[in-house]
Amino acid sequence: MAKKGLRQWVKDKWVDIANPRSDGSFPPCGRSKGEKRGKYPKCVPLAKARSMSAGRKRAAVKRKQSKDNTSKGKPGYAKT
Repeated sequence: MAKKGLRQWVKDKWVDIANPRSDGSFPPCGRSKGEKRGKYPKCVPLAKARSMSAGRKRAAVKRKQSKDNTSKGKPGYAKT
């Protein structure tokens, strides 16, 4: 973030790698009101999601979900 700046960080397209679509793409990060998803979102910038291998995505989602199970209702932070 320090190299790009906060404005660029906000403009990046963030996607949810925990809930891939059937065509292989990812839904945008966040949920609309009333939307249900199978797993808690793990959000990363689209460029990072494209550069990650399938195994790295699975590992990141697994770390995120294990943090969320221990945080008692609060979203946990897990390194990508």
